Amino acid sequence: MRQTSPLRAIIADDHSAVVKGIQCFLERDGAIEVVATAHDTLGLAEALDAAPCDYVFADIGMRGIDGESNSIAFLRRLSWQERRPKVIVVTMISHSRMLAGLLQLGIDGIVDKRDPLECLMDAVTVTRGGGSFLSPSVAQALNGLPGASPARAGVLSKREWEVFRLYASGLLIHEIAKHFGRSSKTIATQKRSGMRKLGLDTETELVEYLRQVGLV
Repeated sequence: MRQTSPLRAIIADDHSAVVKGIQCFLERDGAIEVVATAHDTLGLAEALDAAPCDYVFADIGMRGIDGESNSIAFLRRLSWQERRPKVIVVTMISHSRMLAGLLQLGIDGIVDKRDPLECLMDAVTVTRGGGSFLSPSVAQALNGLPGASPARAGVLSKREWEVFRLYASGLLIHEIAKHFGRSSKTIATQKRSGMRKLGLDTETELVEYLRQVGLV
């Protein structure tokens, strides 16, 4: 009797304990083989080049490539490839527009790190059949999003991300302006533009968003 080959997976997260925990769970019954792990987006890109796989389980809060503050842009490019692995985002982010935006980019499934590990295998089962998977906490967050509300992930410009990153580091608007050699009015406009794209109305919401994406 011919034995079915295990699915191949790559795990990427900037927390080693998370990588090890996911790997141990996925490999527990032999149905999935973890062929590589990574701790940032560059490492994930290198792993994908070196080790063909069926699934990528990745956080989005990892350091990006070419100065990007997270892995969203890379995962977007990956999701648009014709021949690619299924992409399951494993995250602590609960910002509803960000989660909806990830689906809009073509991500196959999203698992909240606060949900049971069993959701990882549920994600594999659902997405292998062509479906899109949301763990319970993710589904609950998206249920609270108005139907007309736009999905926002990966829509910020590189400069808007950089303004947010410097703002999260504690710099004031005039200090960020000096860093870029621009006027304070320009930087303030970029900050407001980024907030508007993400549906953030207050400084409190901005700080919470920055915390969720790992900038603070």
